[in-house]
Amino acid sequence: MTAPLLDVRNLSIALPKGADRAYAVEGLNITVNPGEITCVVGESGSGKSLTARAAMGLLPPKVEIAGGEILFEGRDLLTLPANERRLMRGEKLSMIFQEPMTALNPLMTVGKQIDEVLTIHTRLGGRARREKILDLFNEVSLPNPKRIAAAYPHQLSGGQRQRAMIAMALILDPKILVADEPTTALDVTTQAQILRLIRELQEKHGTGVMFITHDFGVVAEIADQIVVMQHGKLVEAGKADQILNDPQAEYTKALIGAVPSLTPRPPRTKFGRRMLTVDKLNKVYRSGGGLFGKGTAFHAAKDVSFTLDRGETLGVVGESGSGKTTVARCLVRLLQPDTGRIDLDGIDLAPMSKGQLKPYRNRVQMVFQDPYASLNPRRRVADILVEGPITQGKSAKAAHERARELLDLVGLDPKVAERYPHEFSGGQRQRIGLARALALEPEVLVADEPVSALDVSVQAQVLKLMDEIRERFGLSVVFITHDLRVAAQVCDKIIVMQRGEVVEAGLTAEVFAAPRHAYTKELFASIPGREWSSRGDGPAAAAAGA
Repeated sequence: MTAPLLDVRNLSIALPKGADRAYAVEGLNITVNPGEITCVVGESGSGKSLTARAAMGLLPPKVEIAGGEILFEGRDLLTLPANERRLMRGEKLSMIFQEPMTALNPLMTVGKQIDEVLTIHTRLGGRARREKILDLFNEVSLPNPKRIAAAYPHQLSGGQRQRAMIAMALILDPKILVADEPTTALDVTTQAQILRLIRELQEKHGTGVMFITHDFGVVAEIADQIVVMQHGKLVEAGKADQILNDPQAEYTKALIGAVPSLTPRPPRTKFGRRMLTVDKLNKVYRSGGGLFGKGTAFHAAKDVSFTLDRGETLGVVGESGSGKTTVARCLVRLLQPDTGRIDLDGIDLAPMSKGQLKPYRNRVQMVFQDPYASLNPRRRVADILVEGPITQGKSAKAAHERARELLDLVGLDPKVAERYPHEFSGGQRQRIGLARALALEPEVLVADEPVSALDVSVQAQVLKLMDEIRERFGLSVVFITHDLRVAAQVCDKIIVMQRGEVVEAGLTAEVFAAPRHAYTKELFASIPGREWSSRGDGPAAAAAGA
């Protein structure tokens, strides 16, 4: 039997005084074998990312190893001198971070950053280093490697940045690759490509992979071994087939049950009056050209049309760059459309100036993808929630009373109104974002990827909450998503967008049963763990059993 490459034994990681618990990780045992992928699964706060960082020697300040061993090829990494540990990072053990935009230096080209790794760890000359970088860019399927090498991180798409991170992690051919949620914020097609790439590279190089994730759909796609963590402790571990199809722990069953089903909810056909009609909406972005040049034009939205009735939920599905967020921002008039109509209950919002729009702003509100970026970090929750109503003429007293009612409505203690956004978890911040949108009592709610960055269990809670609120207030909802599993659970009908155009539209159940357009079929084929999810012993059955 082959000895494990990485052997975590009885590991405990202590949190600073005043934390919600004494240990982030307690008595943990994990092994990573050569040529295998071990998926470490759990919700936020389970300790999985700190376990990965402990293996890499990258724990944050005031978080310390309290006991145990991390053996790599028989040597305890925790006892090595700092200089030797640093040299092993990259050469022997390497890491792919969750968000490449924060891990890559924005002031250096991608090629220069990878060249820096080779300069420190090898004696290769400049030409040999460049060739090695370009060869690896080819291997990770980056288009036009020379252009990518000369580009800065912000000039690349999310999928390209993640591939560049993978290239940086693999440049020294490490024996252990630690991947911390590397596909969480990616579109399903890009996610499928990255998962396939990691599997292919792992098989080619014989690398052992510790893959951190919260999504059992992703686990079903790539795992050889599975380790389930909760509150810093090991809940269940074993072969992938056994954990996926016959989980023993209730927590594992709950996580599997939280994976959205691919079966659309029963169709609803009775709605109220027509609330929104979008007709031939166009938005073009132009760049370059200078004083005399023509420049380039990008059609972010091209002749987009759809209708929405009172109480109905419309899903807008597509990859990054498909135009769905542009359409969402046009609906709430954060962007001025070039042409087309946005008819809200008989009133065309498209041509209105900012001054003309003010009386109608409260009728269409938006829930943003990243509540941490959209909530003012310097203002308390109460101030954030009352700002809109007070601007619209409501008294401060009435606005504050309504704010506390809304916090209770979205499942938060009204006392948290005095806290700041950074004092909440991701799921709680999304609830605050929803409360802010509801504060103006809108008739149409535009939700832009509101659950894409959340754990599947928290995602399920937020989706349920949004559906309850829609039902209670008779809201019409435009739900932007790249995840067809999510669309199946909340949308009555969907439109599929590609390169700014609507390529398919219909009732959710009909599109799921028989997608017609090749792009829609590609989206379905890219859903992680689709075959496992569709089986009778998949998430739906596990949820029922739990």
